[in-house]
Amino acid sequence: MRSMLTSFKNFAFSGSLIDLAVGLAIGAAFAAVVESLVGDVILPLVAAVFGTPDFSALVLTVNGSDIRYGSFLTSFVSFLLLAFTIMLLVQAVRRATGREAAGAQGSRECDHCKSFIPVDASVCMFCTRDVEPVVP
Repeated sequence: MRSMLTSFKNFAFSGSLIDLAVGLAIGAAFAAVVESLVGDVILPLVAAVFGTPDFSALVLTVNGSDIRYGSFLTSFVSFLLLAFTIMLLVQAVRRATGREAAGAQGSRECDHCKSFIPVDASVCMFCTRDVEPVVP
């Protein structure tokens, strides 16, 4: 029982799990801000152009059955605006931080010490020898 408790403690308080929890919390807060931006700022601008921010009144009736394509249209437009806004925000953050392109992801084996290193590494972090970067 004690070893299981120790294993759980090591798992729950490991650095990667804490980092994941922090990233999830920041992601949720960021999502709320972007949703507010789209819902409270951008959709009212759409309403100014089209006359209504909500298309849910658009209904097609076929054999007494209502097909609410306006509700779908509202959700679709909201999704497109949300995705476009996130893209613009990510581009702005990348420009502001100087990180235009993310580094290559993945690992490979060092030719000298056989340790795993990032694919875009030019020096092995274990044996400190120069290695040729393999960038896909």
